[in-house]
Amino acid sequence: MAASYHARSNSLPSRQHPIVSQIDENLNRLRASQSASTSSLIGHNLSGLQDLHECVDVLLQFPLTQQALAQEKQREMVEELLDGSLMLLDVCTTAKDALLQTKECTQELQSILRRRRGAEGLANELRKYLTSRKAMKKAICKALKNLKHIQNKLSTPGENGAVISVLRDVEAVTISVLESVLSFISGPEAESKSSRWSLVLKLMHQKKVMCEEEQKANKFLTAEAAVRSCIKSENMKHVENVQKELQSSELSIQDLEEGLETLSRHMIKTRVTVLNIISC
Repeated sequence: MAASYHARSNSLPSRQHPIVSQIDENLNRLRASQSASTSSLIGHNLSGLQDLHECVDVLLQFPLTQQALAQEKQREMVEELLDGSLMLLDVCTTAKDALLQTKECTQELQSILRRRRGAEGLANELRKYLTSRKAMKKAICKALKNLKHIQNKLSTPGENGAVISVLRDVEAVTISVLESVLSFISGPEAESKSSRWSLVLKLMHQKKVMCEEEQKANKFLTAEAAVRSCIKSENMKHVENVQKELQSSELSIQDLEEGLETLSRHMIKTRVTVLNIISC
């Protein structure tokens, strides 16, 4: 890391400048927790990613940074990063849409369960919830493949200036956090279907195989499990459990929605700043 830090300092504002060390600290912190598979840890990583993008926004205001990005020899790499940022925004939108879809079918099912006092005749409504979740998982599988495509481009070697290297590192960490968010929302099924990734990512996925406690912490999975149990039994006790799990999953949805919305705004701001720099 010391060598990387020294190399960066050659064209970044200053080796001693706090924003440079803050970026490196945030990158290291997010890399260390990229296998997060619980709601609280994923929320923490989203918050950390927002902090990282705020630091990048500050970095992009320095004249030295802007001069480095405006160089003609860096144009191809900058364009590649801009393409990647657009794809990441699309992935972020997919994640937000998945949460919105899950929230809507969750609230609809909750409303139906409140109106009906018994379990009889609820099977079709419960199946609608699972069908909606299944459709959402297909969209997430596609988004995970798009993340893989961006990742492959980032792994392509090339002569990069210090600023480009920082932005590539930030993009790589953003991919990792979004991947964990998508996998958490959909559960392990979409994750396994998209596992034709590199050996490194496969090993990372293996580390993320949820233990029983982590599965219980994933309110999306526990809600699905409760719904399936209720379909099989149509027992009033299971209906009450479905209501409880749906309420818990709605809280997880709200936290993730807020984190993704804030992240999207930061990513858009960074993209606009870079576009303005190279357009001058």
